[in-house]
Amino acid sequence: MKNLTLLLISCFICFGTSLAQEKLGYQKPPNEILELVEAPLAPSVLIDSKGENVVLLYRDAYKSIDELSETELRLGGLRINPKTNIASRTNYYNNIKVKKASDSEATQITGLPAQARLSNFSRSPNEKMIACLNTTSTGAEVWVVDIEKAAAKRITSAQVNANIGDPINWFKDNKRMLVKMLPPNKKELINTAEAVPDGPTISVSTGEKAQNRTYQDLLKNPNDEFNFEQLALSTIKEVNLEGQVKDFLPTDMYRSISFSPDGEYVLISKLKKPFSYIVTYYRFPFEEIVYNTEGEKIAVVNDVPLNEVQPKGFMATRTGKRRMAWRSDMPASLYWVEALDGGDPENMVPYRDVVFQQDAPFNTEPKEIFRSINRMSGITWGNATTAIAYDYWWNDRNTKTYLFNPSDPTQKPIKIHDRNYQDRYSDPGDFVTTKNSLGTYTLDMNGNKVYLMGEGYSEEGQFPFVDEFDLATQQTERVYQSTYTDKLESLNSAIDMKSGKILVRIESQNEYPNYYFRNIYKDNALTPVTSFENPFESIADVHKEVITYQREDGLELQGTLYLPVDYDLTEKEKKPMILWAYPREFKDKNSASQNTSNPNEFIYPYYGSPIYWVTQGYVVLDDAAFPIVGEGDEEPNDSFRTQLVANAKAAIDAVYELGYI
Repeated sequence: MKNLTLLLISCFICFGTSLAQEKLGYQKPPNEILELVEAPLAPSVLIDSKGENVVLLYRDAYKSIDELSETELRLGGLRINPKTNIASRTNYYNNIKVKKASDSEATQITGLPAQARLSNFSRSPNEKMIACLNTTSTGAEVWVVDIEKAAAKRITSAQVNANIGDPINWFKDNKRMLVKMLPPNKKELINTAEAVPDGPTISVSTGEKAQNRTYQDLLKNPNDEFNFEQLALSTIKEVNLEGQVKDFLPTDMYRSISFSPDGEYVLISKLKKPFSYIVTYYRFPFEEIVYNTEGEKIAVVNDVPLNEVQPKGFMATRTGKRRMAWRSDMPASLYWVEALDGGDPENMVPYRDVVFQQDAPFNTEPKEIFRSINRMSGITWGNATTAIAYDYWWNDRNTKTYLFNPSDPTQKPIKIHDRNYQDRYSDPGDFVTTKNSLGTYTLDMNGNKVYLMGEGYSEEGQFPFVDEFDLATQQTERVYQSTYTDKLESLNSAIDMKSGKILVRIESQNEYPNYYFRNIYKDNALTPVTSFENPFESIADVHKEVITYQREDGLELQGTLYLPVDYDLTEKEKKPMILWAYPREFKDKNSASQNTSNPNEFIYPYYGSPIYWVTQGYVVLDDAAFPIVGEGDEEPNDSFRTQLVANAKAAIDAVYELGYI
């Protein structure tokens, strides 16, 4: 008996071992899911400012196992492929086609590289060409696509450095570009897994309190510092369309490159040491320098020290010049923002920020042009006497919009919007811009009239709109509003507001999104631009609806409900359910209860979507509202868990009461 027992134990061990050593490949989902995953994606659509030429960019829905297996270094907040010198999470396109907006068929671009991996697309100023990167097994190279000729060609070797982004910038003449290239003296990276440290890692504390968030991918030691520097170093080259290369600037840690609207100057930002082990690279020291188009230094316009220590709070910021950029309505004028409260939201001051301007050649005193009550968030430039400024304050979710005269700071700005930015029902929309004579985008002005495009959420549903805004009277008149109740119309951009031509996208639950030109002044006529077919026909007839329900405290919530494929609504068989939700913080119940789910959105099983599971007999409640509200002096985190549970209970109870689970 003992021998039999030992024999059985031995057999069990051998059997268990054979199972443990069995080689398993990657598993595939059921065919119904696999069919959706492998469905070809419709292309991304690029349309020029005149609405004439359409560029279609094609890509695979998911990366290959080979791509996911490529080396990744995480340094200073960057995730880099050190072999190809480009961000490791880059989404690549593998084909390009072009067409006239009025044509039904697209033309294949000839000359593209085999096994193309295209990214970092950059239009030429005249919009007749597009430069992009193609990433090979050894590095990234610049290619140029001639839209009229439908042809592509390579103009550099695979030596581009795209690790910190912004690798390609066009000159105004449409014939040359500035390209970040790998320096000839780049050193080999240290293998940190094998390297023996020369000494301890030392951090120096000055005794100041640093209220920093938790950042990923920080530098940890001198080896990381060395590798980060080598990956950040580049030389800037001038490259023409024939592939001829000239030196522009020597090796340095260049961050961003920006030409002035008139093309006569270049604003270049470059990182400096010391690096940090507690913040990411965008808070490392940096300089901003203006050069002319020959690469000669004109002026150092900003010098920012290491920014490790800031006051506490979401609205805290550093002191000194920040958000420096070119005025889009002027040939060569820089503007920037500075904090008036020391960057500390606890300091009570009448104005938080001030905006300064300095004109070329950047050797005169900057002039103040605007002050904001909250923290500045942006400016839409119009002309010498007209601009729109925006600010916001996270603590109370307030945002203000101002009309101001940048040429006369003594003229009091007019506050045209003052609202809760989480209140989607009161959103006035975004001001429409158009391409000006400098090739940059400014307010689309028709005399004293400008325009706003809005998403149009309301208690009755979503009805996007175009409003005309009178700068003199600050009165608004609605000139177009979508009337669809069985489709979703999205207002993409204005092509020509004077004639009423705008670019829209229209979709329904089973109608794939397509682009059209709509003329809002001529019977709202539609002209098709694209005609993409639905690649997900197997779930086209899935039942979808937006359900509304109440939390136990009376707060109204909503979610998008999908029933399984071929579900019989008359039988109402109970099924298992998958619920997807993401908690969002609000400062008032009114905003938290607003319905921004549209039942007419196309049923699209995107990456990570639970919608795939309707093919396997599951009910899906997608994007269920999970608001976490903290009104007045209360913060959302004060009752986070209680509200989280209440949201989940309300969602599950609502579907249960409908009889589906």
